[in-house]
Amino acid sequence: MALPPGSFGLPLIGDTLNFLQDSQFAKKRHQQYGPIFKTSIFGQPTVFMSGQEANLFVLSNDNQYFVVAWPASTRALLGPLSLALQTGANHQNRRKLLYQAFQPRALVGYIGAMENITQRYLEKWAKMETVTWYPELRKYTFDVAGKLLVGLENGSKTALGHNFETFAEGLFSIPWDLPFTLFGKAKNGRKLLLAELEKIIRDRQQGSLSGNDALSLLIWARDDEGNSLSLEDLKDQVLLLLFAGHETLTSAIASFCLLLAQNPDVMAKVQAEQQQFPATEPLTLEQLKQMTYLEQVLREVLRLIPPVRNIFRTAINACEFGGYEIPKGWNVVSGINQTHQDSQLYPEPDRFDPDRFSSDRSPKPFSYVPFGGGLRDCLGKEFARLEMKLFAAKIVREYEWDLLPDQDLNLIAVPIPHPRDGLRVKFRRNYS
Repeated sequence: MALPPGSFGLPLIGDTLNFLQDSQFAKKRHQQYGPIFKTSIFGQPTVFMSGQEANLFVLSNDNQYFVVAWPASTRALLGPLSLALQTGANHQNRRKLLYQAFQPRALVGYIGAMENITQRYLEKWAKMETVTWYPELRKYTFDVAGKLLVGLENGSKTALGHNFETFAEGLFSIPWDLPFTLFGKAKNGRKLLLAELEKIIRDRQQGSLSGNDALSLLIWARDDEGNSLSLEDLKDQVLLLLFAGHETLTSAIASFCLLLAQNPDVMAKVQAEQQQFPATEPLTLEQLKQMTYLEQVLREVLRLIPPVRNIFRTAINACEFGGYEIPKGWNVVSGINQTHQDSQLYPEPDRFDPDRFSSDRSPKPFSYVPFGGGLRDCLGKEFARLEMKLFAAKIVREYEWDLLPDQDLNLIAVPIPHPRDGLRVKFRRNYS
């Protein structure tokens, strides 16, 4: 059987630089070669595929044909014990333990602190009047993650916050381990982060466990045999949770802010829905569930600009898809972004249309995968959805924002989509 069409690019580095620098890398090659093509990125022969059937094939064959595969830089920086790198029974056991920090009862306990931090930032931005928003949103989501995951106040101003920024910049980079490269700096950042996390964990283990943050719940957590997570395990898992609860969320919230500013008709509908809820009362999970139009808007934001653009796997057995062979040992990338842009699934895919997700129009299985799917769907997706929705409800009720002129709103795609000029806005309280 034939290999997929395509080209391996340059010797050694293949097409890695194009992949990292060109946000349209996969789209251009899909236009040239069709729904499946081969290339070489991060030193590995790689098959790119896209569409609902590709997602279904890849996500429903974990452990049979595929295991998770991250670029070498990501693997090295997330650490060997990280849930993101585990496979098979190991992955399932770890996942069960970590889920205890994200089950509905835990989420309800997070709402109060989430709302307080959100309110503090909204008031701060209103005083600033003009805001370069993306770096501010990074601080906001890190403060929420720091507080709810490890019990840290104002996390973005701490050593943990500063080291995390350095660490995050190298997660998807060429793994050249030199002190001046992104990867080299990130590796040093990881070392400093782990030292900070060890101190926090030891303090928590020796003190009283409040149970109001994920770390307390993970220290308490036991598997079916009664085993708990070791110190090394806790450090790698907390690092992963900080990454997942910060990087991707910042991208999603920034995209929400951008798309609402560009679509005043949608903004007006979201504001109208919010008027049904008393603005003076604290938000509850019950109220958030009733915001059905806001839910559609957030789903459409994640369709149009998914924070994670691809699903990475390695073929552990040779298999066949779309009439082509995928050899054992090759990497496989299934495109979330490309699937969400498929005009067969989503007519006029470039249009921001929350009505696509109205109750009578649900997408086909595996055609909407902002959080992945199958055995490895995103563990913290309900945490992410809660934070997005709470932020969106509060900001739309009480504030207004306009995009400032003369800025580049094109998205940088790696490591996660964000506006090139940092999303500059005029921000004010809404007194109407």
